[in-house]
Amino acid sequence: MQISIFLAQFWGSLFMILGLMSVFAKLLGRIIEYTEDKTITISTGYITFLLGLATVVAHNIWVADWRIAITILGWVTLLKGIEKIGFPDRVNKKAQMFKGGQVLWGGVIFLIGAFYFGLSFYIK
Repeated sequence: MQISIFLAQFWGSLFMILGLMSVFAKLLGRIIEYTEDKTITISTGYITFLLGLATVVAHNIWVADWRIAITILGWVTLLKGIEKIGFPDRVNKKAQMFKGGQVLWGGVIFLIGAFYFGLSFYIK
């Protein structure tokens, strides 16, 4: 259970910070621009892949409770990393869909983070 709580706090904090930075510092817009450079996309793909792999290895728990949200996030992150490494052009095309709603999507990212972060305190 401790690893579940740790990962909920880790991912929740990360998403809340990224969400706030997307809203107030236009981070999401810069990230979208960076996807035009295949080298940056592939490089960040390795980081994404490693974060996802670490989460899946440490927390591959398929149970019908809140912990499955952490497991699913780990698998989605792992697959996203593979996509960024193997198909950087496709990542750029997908990223363009979010260009117009940077503040909206930043808010969504923040709320997802708040969900995970809140889980970690609800369970204790």
